[in-house]
Amino acid sequence: FFICIYLHIGRGLYYGSYLYKETWNIGVVLLLLVMMTAFVGYVLPWGQMSFWGATVITNLLSAVPYIGDMLVQWIWGGFSVDNATLTRFFAFHFLLPFAVVAATALHALFLHETGSNNPIGINSDADKITFHPYFSYKDMLGFVILIMFLASLALFSPNLLGDPENFTPANPLVTPPHIKPEWYFLFAYAILRSIPNKLGGVLALLFSILVLMLVPLLHTSKQQGLTFRPMTQFLFWTLVADVMILTWIGGMP
Repeated sequence: FFICIYLHIGRGLYYGSYLYKETWNIGVVLLLLVMMTAFVGYVLPWGQMSFWGATVITNLLSAVPYIGDMLVQWIWGGFSVDNATLTRFFAFHFLLPFAVVAATALHALFLHETGSNNPIGINSDADKITFHPYFSYKDMLGFVILIMFLASLALFSPNLLGDPENFTPANPLVTPPHIKPEWYFLFAYAILRSIPNKLGGVLALLFSILVLMLVPLLHTSKQQGLTFRPMTQFLFWTLVADVMILTWIGGMP
């Protein structure tokens, strides 16, 4: 699922889709909501990595000036991660998908106002064809294949991508030797670990996502996409390599 999301963001950057500001910014909000849903869902198995992952990430909120400690205790439902935290995260994991669906509907609504983008950034009515049946059937086929793949993975190999440490029941008295999130959060975790100051790390973590909202303001070229801009293509692939390297570093002890 996150592979598709990251590919979608990469496509938007390459094609210059960020110039459709409303669609793009709602997409960034949607990314944050999906990340929150994935995080609270990861805590629900209540294994060692779930427990200590929740402890580490929720403690980051204590860096918020004045209200940080109170905010952390409100999320915990006590003075540490406990059963009350699990109950609250279960509720969040149930409620957040509704916000995701609403944001997705808004994202699609604005997309239909502006239309989809293409590699060369040309919007010509003469070259357009109807969405149905030419694209609807192709989208339906891709959707069915993806759902079948995800269902097969969930039904036949549910533990294939899981962390072995998470099979150990949560124990607040034993800290795992190497706490790390799932692979789709590793790039952000590497940024967080690289800064000794807690508040600085939290801000860098947030800005690594929110910087996507600034991309439309940085565009100065007359061409929308990167197809005919080799220097910007180089910067784009450098960004891709940077994210992959950060993901690798984030998984290191």
